[in-house]
Amino acid sequence: MERIPETAESSYTQKSSIDKIDGTQVAASELGLKIQELVDSAHVTGLAISIFNDNDVVYKHAFGKANASNGVVLKTNHVFYGASFSKAVFGYLVAGLVNDGLIDLDKPLQEYFDVPIPELPFEKDWRSFKDLQGDKRYENITASMCLSHTTGLPNWRWIPRPGQTESDEKLKIYFEPGTLYSYSGEGMMLLQYAIEKVTGKGLEQLARERIFDPLKMKTTSYIWQDRFEYSYCHGHTIQQEVIRKDKHDEAGAAGSMETTLDDYSKFVRHILQQTADSSKITNLMFSPGTRIRSKAQFGPLALEETDENDDIELSYGLGWGLLKSPYGYGAFKEGHGEGFQHYSIIFPEKQIGVIMMSNSDNAESIFKALLEITIGDVYTPWKWEHYIPYNYKGP
Repeated sequence: MERIPETAESSYTQKSSIDKIDGTQVAASELGLKIQELVDSAHVTGLAISIFNDNDVVYKHAFGKANASNGVVLKTNHVFYGASFSKAVFGYLVAGLVNDGLIDLDKPLQEYFDVPIPELPFEKDWRSFKDLQGDKRYENITASMCLSHTTGLPNWRWIPRPGQTESDEKLKIYFEPGTLYSYSGEGMMLLQYAIEKVTGKGLEQLARERIFDPLKMKTTSYIWQDRFEYSYCHGHTIQQEVIRKDKHDEAGAAGSMETTLDDYSKFVRHILQQTADSSKITNLMFSPGTRIRSKAQFGPLALEETDENDDIELSYGLGWGLLKSPYGYGAFKEGHGEGFQHYSIIFPEKQIGVIMMSNSDNAESIFKALLEITIGDVYTPWKWEHYIPYNYKGP
């Protein structure tokens, strides 16, 4: 794997003016006022945001509360549940293993196991793939399919499929692997088990050795750590009610990561700099695969096809979504869990990007506006993401 420099501590000097991808600028003081106004208007409990110019952090600030019930002010070093930001880190980890020759993106994962995938032993039934017994299509699933969400597996077996009111909680393959996009945490978990089998190491150990420690992401982990106890922020409902903290005791590539804005900014900064250096790893990650033509990423509209996003050539790489703009491609990743909503996008050819992390179920209602006022991003497919503005009056 390409070595991450051990001196990768993030320095940070706020610029007075922030560059947008279209060549315009916004004053940092003016930007702060606009963000605060959005946070207040949409009843977003807390928001932490980093902006990148020239592949480095030039703006980093937190707004609102870490806990609405006790009034603790949110800071950039508060621990957030990272949700599916976990997958962006996992994509980078797997691309590194591919670069080292330990994993083949196009080799069926079945070939890495000693027994058929449905017979893999798990203590917890919800992790098992036994339901796939009799459907031989599992033998065709590859690492590339898992990272690009084209396995045919559902997001999670216990979530009802679009058009259904409840799930039988049985794991199924819904289409021929490799042919369509359909977001799948189950696919990510299958790939996690494969790399753990190949390397003989758990996900947390691999991530710590290859990413977290070298980048000095000291407050990031795929497993809850006792040291997070006094520095985490709570998630909040739409009504800004505090949600009990779920402390993960098992590492999950699909969504168990805890992190801070400070730490995740180090990761995204590294990705931007690697891309600028034509890293083999980021070249792998940001090579577009299957085009996405669903009307929405989730829900009933995920089953409907559209050409609405053909102008941005919406697609998926390895763990990251991809789009095209007049200013080069954008690589993005969302995070969405109960009480936590996040989004990040980078435009490597402009050396510009933004991270938005929130502990509020209202946050996605300001993402469209935040993207426009921070970096001039009007290309993120906000309807596909269901980032409907809080004051939206359109169809």
